[in-house]
Amino acid sequence: MSSALDFLNPTPLGYFASLVKEDEGLPLLEAAAAIAQDEYPDLDVQEVLGDVDQLLARVRRRCTHHVEPLERLRTLNQFFFQDLGFGGNVNNYYDPDNSYLNVLLRTRRGIPISLAVIWLELAQGLGLRARGVGFPGHFMVKVNLPDGQVVIDPFTGQSLSREDLSERLEPYRRRHGLVDDFDVPVGLYLQGTPSRDILARILRNLKEIHLSQKDWLRLIAVQDRLLILLPDAWSEYRDRGLAWAEMGDARLAVVDLEMYIAQTGDALDRDAMERRICELRREPS
Repeated sequence: MSSALDFLNPTPLGYFASLVKEDEGLPLLEAAAAIAQDEYPDLDVQEVLGDVDQLLARVRRRCTHHVEPLERLRTLNQFFFQDLGFGGNVNNYYDPDNSYLNVLLRTRRGIPISLAVIWLELAQGLGLRARGVGFPGHFMVKVNLPDGQVVIDPFTGQSLSREDLSERLEPYRRRHGLVDDFDVPVGLYLQGTPSRDILARILRNLKEIHLSQKDWLRLIAVQDRLLILLPDAWSEYRDRGLAWAEMGDARLAVVDLEMYIAQTGDALDRDAMERRICELRREPS
């Protein structure tokens, strides 16, 4: 039986689930900050939000009333990238801490998407029409201004021209055969990314890191959040099931792998997963 205390003190997963339940009004900053509770169980997410509020108050004091949007953008970039020194962690790009906002606010070093989450909160707090952009291989931010659009690399603070963006896209286009008659305009890669997709990208970055390190316990924690965020992402059940198998829990592995099989009848790896289920069932309990 649930008690009143359970509702006042939800588990970290329960708290995350409550934040991402609906797309409308999904609090990106709070949900992104909450991801760090897996690694930092004593983390006070409200304290993280308060730290960002303080940064916003500071940058607002630099913008007098009726400042044009372009000037607000310049002020923000000077404050964020130059004065505070936020930027990419070029020395240890694959450190999981780069994805945790509480650490980022302390070290001021992160990866493009985590830097973007903080930057977007400040930009929107200044009344700028700012969005995240799921650019292939490198998350960006953009601001729509009266005279056009500005695209910024949150890793460096650099504003990127159409030529810069086309150059960055070239390897991706060639790798996927998007050349000549199959080419598409740069603008199609600059669509705004919904908050749910931003959170999924943060979690999948962590997933890749933990997978490469064979850190199954941390990987499962990330998978738990991904499945709360994207309950119909059946491949995430498969991946969590395989991680449970690596952890030696055949029962939970089978449950997840069977869910994957049941929901993806035409999966290319169906036979391989069915064989894995049979192997797991033969393992001693």
